[in-house]
Amino acid sequence: MIEHFPLYLILLLVIVLLVMLANKLKVAYPVLLVIAGLLISFIPGIPKVRINPELIFVIFLPPLLYEAAWTISWKELWKWRRIIGSFAFVVVFLTALTVAWVANQYIPGFSLALGFLLGGIVSPPDAVSAGAILKFVNVPKRMSSILEGESLLNDASSLIIFRFALIAISTGQFLWTDATLSFGWMLIGGVGIGLAVAWIFMKAHRLLPTDVNMDIVFTIIAPYAMYILAEEVHASGILSVVAGGLFLSNRRHIFLNSTARLQTVNVWQSLVFVLNGVVFMLIGLDLPEITSGLENVKLSTAIGYGLLITAVLIVTRIISAYGAVVTTLIARNFIKVADTRNPGAKVPFVLGWTGMRGVVSLAAALSIPETLGDGSPFPQRNLILFITFIVILVTLLVQGLTLPYLIKRIRLPEYDDYKPEEELDFKIRRGLAQHSLQYMRENYSGQSLRYPVLADLQARWEKLSDEDTARPMAAEAKKIYLDVLESQRKWLIAKNHDYQQVDEDVIRKHLRQVDIEEEKLKIL
Repeated sequence: MIEHFPLYLILLLVIVLLVMLANKLKVAYPVLLVIAGLLISFIPGIPKVRINPELIFVIFLPPLLYEAAWTISWKELWKWRRIIGSFAFVVVFLTALTVAWVANQYIPGFSLALGFLLGGIVSPPDAVSAGAILKFVNVPKRMSSILEGESLLNDASSLIIFRFALIAISTGQFLWTDATLSFGWMLIGGVGIGLAVAWIFMKAHRLLPTDVNMDIVFTIIAPYAMYILAEEVHASGILSVVAGGLFLSNRRHIFLNSTARLQTVNVWQSLVFVLNGVVFMLIGLDLPEITSGLENVKLSTAIGYGLLITAVLIVTRIISAYGAVVTTLIARNFIKVADTRNPGAKVPFVLGWTGMRGVVSLAAALSIPETLGDGSPFPQRNLILFITFIVILVTLLVQGLTLPYLIKRIRLPEYDDYKPEEELDFKIRRGLAQHSLQYMRENYSGQSLRYPVLADLQARWEKLSDEDTARPMAAEAKKIYLDVLESQRKWLIAKNHDYQQVDEDVIRKHLRQVDIEEEKLKIL
């Protein structure tokens, strides 16, 4: 491994450069990373990459899920819980069932159990790809919330299907009673263990004499503890991480101080960026290893099977999206739903087109054992692996590259779910200023006369309470202020350079304050 370390550093640099290129071209970076991995894999002398599925499930998956749970809005998750639940569980099961039937009918040697295995592998869409694409286009908030919520849960449901299908193939039997009990334990046990571990970590943050660095380390350890402990008792590690992440996310202001919250966000953004980049690069680099296993099937025939399953996945998801809308329109007559309006034909189609597959599918396929319990080769393992790779590649290229154009072309309807951001921002600033003034008057009346700094704050809040001065800063004013801040940096750096008796730590503190002012300016 040491001899390949320079290669790993070069790959990391390539990932950064490709993401920069993707941002400039306004395409999803997973697309470029997979293509680059494919091209690099054909370079002579490049060592073959063999992805260990445990590397994905244990090293990569817990922090990626945890960060997603940490950033998602629980309010939005609960608001759209019905459609999120239907996509994450019902649609995943229907997709696996459809793939199982098609594979059994049209791919020689595929039993229904093998079809279910393949369906469980390829049924969950990849959240990272959809998120990277939606960054470049404007979509209704409800759509992004649904996609984020679905991505948190669909991996768990698909891997449950995969696990049961694997047991049925390995043992040759499938008992519904045992499967039902196991399914219940995976759900309840996974959520329960995640919440219990999250509660322990929250208490550790609050009761132990930690500093910012220790708090950040705790947040990195937490998802691994949740995942590994749940998997050890045969519960769902994914649901454990999701439940624990949501629990801690909604209590972050209780057990983390302001410095820890700011620095934790920066650390996790960098960590997730690297993990996502490496994962998608590995998908492309693994192509020679995947194709080398195709012995009894022609490459062209295997590609045809892959394209068939890809078409089934795309069509099934689009039909399911329309089915979810019809179900909601019917259900509104009997129960309260989040939104009773008809979204039309455009929204379900776009929602159905966001079905790019990713690394979880590949990791699941790679985790299929090479032999059964009796020592015989696992049936169709290499073909399943190749079909999974084709599905990932085609959905990323076709759907990933066309989704931005599709969204811009069909012009999605605008909803009034939320007030315009500028109007809401103005009202919140005014409200905060008025609340602060009232709180000062009720609890610290007269203190502002003793402390000039409090008088300054009170004067600032009084200005913000005024409707005119609370308006957002104009673009030209921001430009001038940024120029002033840059001049402050230069003055501080020159001061530090010219005077030996000036403590550089003090200079750095003021430089940090200037940086904070610039960050504050970005949200004004």
